[in-house]
Amino acid sequence: MSRATIRVALPAHLRTLARLDHGDVMVEVEGRVTQRSVLDALEARYPMLCGTIRDHATQERRPFVRFFACEQDLSHESPDAPLPEAVASGKEPFFVIGAIAGG
Repeated sequence: MSRATIRVALPAHLRTLARLDHGDVMVEVEGRVTQRSVLDALEARYPMLCGTIRDHATQERRPFVRFFACEQDLSHESPDAPLPEAVASGKEPFFVIGAIAGG
C-alpha cells in the first residue's frame, strides 16, 4: 500500500488548539489520498482537533469549514474522492479554511 506525506494548512485558531506555532502540518496518509484519509490522519496526530472540522457523530464537514486545494473549492466533493495529484504528491497543500458568514 502506498504512503504519502500531505501538507495541511490550518486556520490560526486550529493551529493554536493543536499547539502549533505556524506553517503547514505534515501528515502521513496510507492508501488513497482523499479528504477523509487526510482528515483521519490529521485527527489521529492531533486528537484535540476531533470534532472541530467534522461532526463527531456523522463525520460530515462542519457548516463553516471549507476545503480548498489547487485553487478549487472541494467543500462539496465526496469525502472519498481522490484529491488532486499536486496535493497527493505534497507539492500543494490541502487547505482547511474557516468560512465567514454575516449580514
